[in-house]
Amino acid sequence: MIQTRHLLLGVLGLLVAVAAACQRTPEPPAGASASATPSAAAPAAAAASPPLVAAARRQVGQTVRYDPAYRVLGYPGGDVPADRGVCTDVVVRALRTQGIDLQQHIHEDMRGNFSAYPALWGLARPDRNIDHRRVPNLMRWFERQGWQQSRSTQPADFAAGDIVAWKLNGNGLLHVGIVSDRQLADGTPLILHNIARGTREENLLFQHTIIGHYRAPPSSGGRQANG
Repeated sequence: MIQTRHLLLGVLGLLVAVAAACQRTPEPPAGASASATPSAAAPAAAAASPPLVAAARRQVGQTVRYDPAYRVLGYPGGDVPADRGVCTDVVVRALRTQGIDLQQHIHEDMRGNFSAYPALWGLARPDRNIDHRRVPNLMRWFERQGWQQSRSTQPADFAAGDIVAWKLNGNGLLHVGIVSDRQLADGTPLILHNIARGTREENLLFQHTIIGHYRAPPSSGGRQANG
């Protein structure tokens, strides 16, 4: 009985650990549209969307559930079922189409530089099943690659394909998404993200406090700047 109770507590702890970095409630942020369509927000240009944006947009309608459950993943290239995920999975999946496997890169960097990453989960070693699905770890890896940009309040400072991290109003959880090439009438770009309701394209950029702004260099490919 005691062993069963400990097992249940351990499973609950893992669920909390996964969800600690993304919104869990089903309510959209204030000011966000339920879903953005070309009629509501057209692409800024007639040209094809940037590859990272197109890869994220393909997840709309495919990833329809927010599921923070801890799962044992394959390595490298491991993923949860495509119909579900959390905010970080949108970024992970999109970057993989560009040859950047955050699961592998973050795990390898943490193996050699564990103390350089946030110590928020009481772990003594990297966990390749979950480390790349946590917003603070993504932020740290992006910083270590030199991807950071200014945390501006001006729409023009955000390019399609940029990655943005927020601290959500109200609950203080962290969130991450990808800047779209579709914009509101005032020029504010939409965001491709999963905030409790599956991957969507919505008005989110200035709805919460921006805590990170990142841009992959054109020549990054699948390489790490820090080995």
